[in-house]
Amino acid sequence: MNILITGATGYIGRRLKDRFLSRTDCRLRLLVRNRNKVRPSVLGRVDIVEGDTFHKEALDEALQGIDVAYYLIHSMGADKDYKDLDRLSAENFRDAAIRAGVKRIIYLGGLGVKETASKHLLSRIETGEILSARPECIQTIWFRAGVIIGSGSASFEIIRNLVQKLPIMITPKWVTTMTQPIAVDDVLSYLAAAADKDLTGNMIIDIGASPMSFREMMLKAANVMGLSRMMIPVPVLSPRLSSYWLILFTPIPYKLATALVEGLKSETVVLNDHATCFFAEIKPVSYQDAVLKALKEMEGNQILSRWCDSSGGAVCDIKDQDNTSSAILRDCREYPLGGASRESVFRAACSLGGEEGWFHYHLLWQMRGLIDKLVGGYGLNRGRRARGRLRIGDSLDFWKVADIKENKRLLLLAQMKLPGKAWLEFDIQSDKLVQTAHFLPKGLWGRLYWYSVLPLHHLVFTNLSRQIVLRGQKIDKDGDA
Repeated sequence: MNILITGATGYIGRRLKDRFLSRTDCRLRLLVRNRNKVRPSVLGRVDIVEGDTFHKEALDEALQGIDVAYYLIHSMGADKDYKDLDRLSAENFRDAAIRAGVKRIIYLGGLGVKETASKHLLSRIETGEILSARPECIQTIWFRAGVIIGSGSASFEIIRNLVQKLPIMITPKWVTTMTQPIAVDDVLSYLAAAADKDLTGNMIIDIGASPMSFREMMLKAANVMGLSRMMIPVPVLSPRLSSYWLILFTPIPYKLATALVEGLKSETVVLNDHATCFFAEIKPVSYQDAVLKALKEMEGNQILSRWCDSSGGAVCDIKDQDNTSSAILRDCREYPLGGASRESVFRAACSLGGEEGWFHYHLLWQMRGLIDKLVGGYGLNRGRRARGRLRIGDSLDFWKVADIKENKRLLLLAQMKLPGKAWLEFDIQSDKLVQTAHFLPKGLWGRLYWYSVLPLHHLVFTNLSRQIVLRGQKIDKDGDA
């Protein structure tokens, strides 16, 4: 069986890809915008077509000879024209699949009904309808899930952060809305089983565990964590205020927070029993067990994918973002390795951010992250997927990893709100670390911004390069990163 996965570098796609790599009865192909975001250990085991659903040639190449195609693409948190892009993407994909003779499309959307759906959920529903619109030519299996619980999922990170940081929560009315959460592993089980399941015609399959409100989800998560939390309901807090509340206490940026809160206003429960009828072998685990497993994966540094791995935003593609030659302003610092090995200094650079922080001036980084959050950016508390390990495309606080050359180069692309475009580069040479902040200003404001922060650069970046080398020396001495 020949299988194509789109969205293969996203939260669900990365995990589904690994599911199929463990099987010997299929050949796997990925349609990705940037092949460098695929792990090197995977590259030799899959076919890769670089492109997206807006390029006919790439689509035709990706779908040629495919039996089953997974459509795992959406524009959550993207620009305001995302609905039109979602429609065009789905139409292009469906038509190309029909041209290629694909037998089955498998799509993952969201629970809910049109009458009460939020704008983003409505777009997901319309995507499913478009993919299913030609049943005489191609079969579409449309899964619909509510809140997905797993390490790195947006919903779980919201719940975990709120529960851990706030012993008392003032909650808006939407926390009483009913939904049916489901563990990410169960979602993957349904998706993988559908590839060769004997099913006739188009089908909508609603999946989820036991119904509960968002309030119940937070209280049960607190119980799993061994915490006692109080929730005080109020009838006010608008979606906009709720979104600002989320961005202050969770890693979620404003656009995504707004989309999620809008979705929480509408009930998202299972409306058919097709999962039980046709996938009886899959028994969804309880919400508490899903939370417990997610926490264990976090504690064990085993987060395979995160909500911010990929999105509809162009900056998340990091395609052709590893060239800093367009920058016109630079702040370059050199620091001698002092006997530290290149390997250890590279490890030290790759350990930056997240729980490890940014050395002596971490407070300044935190202040910059708070400002970024307040103006709609990612902020510093997005953190990182894993301690000590980075891959191209990983998020690192308000940076994105644009390039990695083992023991030589780490290039971070800024995703903070800026009047221009910025990179932070670490180039490890035989006897020194060369650390460069590159900046391409946008107009006069960009130049004013650059020169206004130069005094802070002198403090922060001088300390940063020095501390990276010192940490590298420490790694060489006792192996402790």
